[in-house]
Amino acid sequence: MQAAATASAGLESVRAEFPILAREIEGQPIAYLDSAATSQKPESVIEAISSYYRNSNANVHRSMHQLAAEAEELYEHGRSRVAALVGADPGEIVFVRNATEAINLVRFTWAREHLGPGDVVLITAMEHHSNVVPWQLACEAAGARLEYVEIDARGRLDLSDLDARLAGGVKLLALTHVSNVLGTINPVAEVSERAHAAGAAVLIDGAQAVPQLPVDVRATGADFYAFTGHKMYGPTGIGMLWARRALLEEMPPFLGGGSMIKAVADDHSTWAAPPAKFEAGTPAIAEAAGLAAAVDFMTGIGMETLRAHEQELTAYALERISAMPGVTVYGPMVAAERGALVSFTVEGIHPHDLAEICNRAGVAIRAGHHCAQPLMRRLGVPATARASFGVYNTPTEVDRLTDALEGAQRVFGV
Repeated sequence: MQAAATASAGLESVRAEFPILAREIEGQPIAYLDSAATSQKPESVIEAISSYYRNSNANVHRSMHQLAAEAEELYEHGRSRVAALVGADPGEIVFVRNATEAINLVRFTWAREHLGPGDVVLITAMEHHSNVVPWQLACEAAGARLEYVEIDARGRLDLSDLDARLAGGVKLLALTHVSNVLGTINPVAEVSERAHAAGAAVLIDGAQAVPQLPVDVRATGADFYAFTGHKMYGPTGIGMLWARRALLEEMPPFLGGGSMIKAVADDHSTWAAPPAKFEAGTPAIAEAAGLAAAVDFMTGIGMETLRAHEQELTAYALERISAMPGVTVYGPMVAAERGALVSFTVEGIHPHDLAEICNRAGVAIRAGHHCAQPLMRRLGVPATARASFGVYNTPTEVDRLTDALEGAQRVFGV
């Protein structure tokens, strides 16, 4: 516990910035261990959204009055701040609703232009459904084939299987940066290099990575990188697609309507330059303001500091949970190789029952297939329980989790 206590010492005041954590569940102080699903929001993010509606509420693009100018500035400031966080140019960041929509944008634009009969889309066995279902649909529409890179016994990508499948000819490789079940941090730069050498484009799902790791999208080697605001202490309803500028310029629009056009004639239209070409209609202005505040919150702490805190909490949780009798932990057992989550099963107790008993102790965890049913089949289980950590979590909350799990074992007599 010493290591985790060391990581938490400098971040004790951070928890007070999250008003929801003052709540209780079942008469107990809340221990929120579900940040991989969505993170809680600091007061600065809540205030940024409220301030927009109170002081600057107007639509963006073309209006000449003061409120519209302020709204436009807030919206584009959100783009600039998130671009700086991930090492991108603001003109390469497309705002969407979430990472799922970012991936589907690539499906409906790039993939429609590039996929054909007999082509292969390669994904991994650890993907979230958001990076599975769009490619099933794309392959079905194009007459292409979907293949999976398998994982090894420790929950890591089988790189020999990757090489063998790339050798067969692949149009697109789509993979997660950090698994939302196993926690595995994939070697995305190495994988991208191998894929490009084989002639494949690369899409990375960074929904779990950007909130936890220092990420430079260019250094990943990706052609497309999808992530989302609500997992990085920001609001729901806003996500991001980063893509290489040359790709954005050649891709057709995603949706048609206002704001994404250059000119509209009676029988045809021409398109605005990216990213506006992909942002039809009134965008998520308040959410962009909140996103900027979330980035400021994260960078104010420092991504290296945030990562160190969560890594040490994960190491402590791995130590405590794996030592319990009848418990199976999934994914790498070294915290440095994984994101800030631990998925597990307890012999004789369904994960949903575990989650309910934890809730009675004020501990919020997640249970189910975690939108990763292909992975669950490979693990040989229908579901797992998952505890995931944020900057606001403490070693004491990990202790409360293990106490609750021991209580569940007593209730079920296992």
